[in-house]
Amino acid sequence: MKMTDLSPAAQAVLDAFLDTPLRSFVCSVHRRDQIAAVLRAASAHLGICNASEELIRIAEELEGQ
Repeated sequence: MKMTDLSPAAQAVLDAFLDTPLRSFVCSVHRRDQIAAVLRAASAHLGICNASEELIRIAEELEGQ
């Protein structure tokens, strides 16, 4: 789903969310994976900075649960 009025960063975050299988809404483990994917997509658009590193840390923590 592409929306022309979104920035590349916002589109990447939306795509990461939408690319997670629908079954993710059934199980909280899959929801954590979905959130982690969104955080990683947002981090990729921030580049190397403290905020980016913090998003990756949160994503890793969610994936490890």
